Amino acid sequence: MQLFLDSADVEEISYGLEYWDIDGVTTNPKHVGRTGKPYVNVLEGIAHAVRNTNKPVSVQVNPRLTDWTRIVDEALKLHEISPNFIIKIGASEDGFRAVRALADRQIATNVTLIFTVAQAWHAARAGAAYLSPFIGWKDQFGDQTEELIANIAVSLDNFGYPTQIIAAAIRNAHQIGDAALAGAHVVTAGADVIRDSFRNPYTTMGEQIFGDAWDETPQE
Repeated sequence: MQLFLDSADVEEISYGLEYWDIDGVTTNPKHVGRTGKPYVNVLEGIAHAVRNTNKPVSVQVNPRLTDWTRIVDEALKLHEISPNFIIKIGASEDGFRAVRALADRQIATNVTLIFTVAQAWHAARAGAAYLSPFIGWKDQFGDQTEELIANIAVSLDNFGYPTQIIAAAIRNAHQIGDAALAGAHVVTAGADVIRDSFRNPYTTMGEQIFGDAWDETPQE
């Protein structure tokens, strides 16, 4: 399973590339909005951070667009910014139509806001490179998130679709493990969640115990 960083912060992304060797980046309008900078300027900064790499970066078209031709027009503009950009499009009838049109142009897409197997199947059938079920949102309301990913994985395998599953909206380290067990190809998470996944209180306790033993052991 690959690790993507869910962020629009260029410093975070640069850190993730250097220290964690992240496999890619996902962004959304909310992340970009937090920077306080113009949308295109933020994307250009991210493009610069991943230059000379093959790391994919999911960047979203305007979610207010509901006509597939306008979605395609904006997607083409975003694609011109960087060859690393994967165009993120919401799961909808016009969204799937736009995905199909972009696939015909060899432009990779990531269908976001996936909550059902049917939506995932439509995304894969349209030619999406990635699809993103929102795990944290479903888990928040008591839904079985592992089951959704596993069922999507089965449906893709049944028909031989190459579309990859990105487990998105990850809220804690436990959900990273759940995504891996369920068969997600990629997990994307914020920097704080990724840092939490490196740690465990039992590991900290063990290091303290062994460190104390080391300190008490003669070294010469």
